[in-house]
Amino acid sequence: MQRKAYRDCQNAEPHMDERQLVRECLKDKPEAQRQLYEHYAKNMLGLCYRYTKSLKDAEDVLQEGFVKVFLGLKQYKFEGELGAWIRRIMVNTALNYLKRNRKYRQEMFFTEQPLHPVADDNPVVNLQAKEIADLVRQLPPGYQTIFNLHAVEGYTHVEIGELLGISDGTSRSQYARARAILIGWMEEMETENKKKNYAGQ
Repeated sequence: MQRKAYRDCQNAEPHMDERQLVRECLKDKPEAQRQLYEHYAKNMLGLCYRYTKSLKDAEDVLQEGFVKVFLGLKQYKFEGELGAWIRRIMVNTALNYLKRNRKYRQEMFFTEQPLHPVADDNPVVNLQAKEIADLVRQLPPGYQTIFNLHAVEGYTHVEIGELLGISDGTSRSQYARARAILIGWMEEMETENKKKNYAGQ
């Protein structure tokens, strides 16, 4: 399966020997563990924040995820990038967090609804990436999760269905609805921005 490139957080720095670092971590050397954590924590926190509604929840997911990373390092076979392996663990940790946390679980419902096609054309907007990420975070948890898994992480709808225990058709429908909501919000924000700019001239 092809994943989207995340070179800023998946690739190790040229001077960082991943194999040696992993070996040192497996020896429970604190300095090596600290180096690995500091190298990936910032970007992985951003990933966790995309799936949650607060920074505190994202930090909880991050800490839990890194516990799993360090416990599971012996299973890492150096097949692919270390950052990509860590990222998969963080995504799965975030999904498990949503499923077992009542405030998210109560809204993580998926209904078998007919698919409503959404135009592939992106709206002409000048929103910054942070503004778009903030809009995604305002979606109901179910929509937010599927949108992130498909649009950001690059999972197929079949894979999403397997991860969440739903059909691929439901994943497609939920993604289409999430995208339609986001497009509506983005267009509203762009209209408001144009009005403000016009009024300020």
